Amino acid sequence: QVQLVESGGGWVQAGGSLSLSCAASGLAFRLYTMGWFRQAPGKEREFVAAISGSGGSTLYADSVKGRFTISRDNAKNTVYLQMNSLKPEDTAIYYCASRAGRSLLTAIREYYYWGQGTQVTVSS
Repeated sequence: QVQLVESGGGWVQAGGSLSLSCAASGLAFRLYTMGWFRQAPGKEREFVAAISGSGGSTLYADSVKGRFTISRDNAKNTVYLQMNSLKPEDTAIYYCASRAGRSLLTAIREYYYWGQGTQVTVSS
């Protein structure tokens, strides 16, 4: 049974930083592209970042480029999202997701497994 468990969310003032983690189990982690998505109140879920199985390729949404960094540790079956220079508009529930294959895709439908999400709140 595949499980993705996010942690590290919380409250931070604008300009601050948070680091999210997603621990995976039940899958051959290194063979999966991992992604982070977010959903703000009243809005649709949107792509944030993705990383290839080896960690050698990454992709970011324009809204977070230069502020967020996705990384992974295949020995620990964990993917991370370092978020710096946070803005109130970054407030959302953040989800990690996985898909088999090498392609860094942004569409929600391309990801098979999802975590339960972790809340990130950025105050102005």
